Amino acid sequence: METNNQNEHVHLLIIGSGPAGYTAAIYASRANLKPVLYQGIQPGGQLTITTEVENYPGYPEGIQGPEMMVDFEKQATRMGADIRYGMATSVDLSKQPYTVVIDEEKTLTADAIIIATGASAKWLNLPSEQRLNGSGVSACAVCDGFFFRGKEVAIVGAGDTAAEEALYLSKLCSNVHMLVRKHEMRASKVMQDRVLKTSNIIVYWNSETEEVLGEKKVEAVRVRNNQTNTTQDIPVSAFFVAIGHQPNSGIFEGQLDMDKEGYIITTPGSSKTNVEGVFACGDVQDKIYRQAVTAAGSGCMAALDAERYLSAKFH
Repeated sequence: METNNQNEHVHLLIIGSGPAGYTAAIYASRANLKPVLYQGIQPGGQLTITTEVENYPGYPEGIQGPEMMVDFEKQATRMGADIRYGMATSVDLSKQPYTVVIDEEKTLTADAIIIATGASAKWLNLPSEQRLNGSGVSACAVCDGFFFRGKEVAIVGAGDTAAEEALYLSKLCSNVHMLVRKHEMRASKVMQDRVLKTSNIIVYWNSETEEVLGEKKVEAVRVRNNQTNTTQDIPVSAFFVAIGHQPNSGIFEGQLDMDKEGYIITTPGSSKTNVEGVFACGDVQDKIYRQAVTAAGSGCMAALDAERYLSAKFH
């Protein structure tokens, strides 16, 4: 077969560029695996839509999410990683070397692959929510709740994550206005009980968010009651969306083992998937912790697993 510049073989391909992908690239470069990393649709991942990061060790003054991802990228580049723009649009993991198509045009083959495609928060898709994202609208109470200590906040959601985040916020904020779409929560009984017993969590049943109000930052949330069809504006300084996350794993469907939500299943204590030579790290396989520091740790694991796999196979 004639090769052209649209076809290329790489030893180790890393797909995704959040803390997991970049950490994998740093470790793999130092192990002389010459990794090629494609950054995907959102270079830097979810941290690029987070403003202040205060809980990552080593930044005593805190750091802006996008700036931190630039630091990660620079470090990976300095170690020799080949970092490129582009998105993996399809893969074939049925035979080795594995085939990955980038931007629907360039075909790569790879001896090993590290998947670090992350997850995306689900949003309500309100224009006001997107406009004020990072200015009081957040999809991570654990990341951003701290900035609203002593203030009134709202949270939308009805599952365990929403209940957990409401309880977390209740320890920091004066009042937590919890908006639940139906007349009941999906959360486990024990979580519901905790929420309902917490005096500064006010639950609004049958409530839909119509709009987040505020010019430059969140000032209130407009809520419609489904039963009475009336609206009210609740003054708040922050609006947290906790309706779940979606792993960015669609292109691997049918080729890798996943749970019912689409998170890639890895062998406990490792980054190994059910396909040999294919590893997954970060939020695409972690629905429990979902922090920058745990993603970075799992990126390190994936690079070490890939290094062991490649040295056993090619030496």
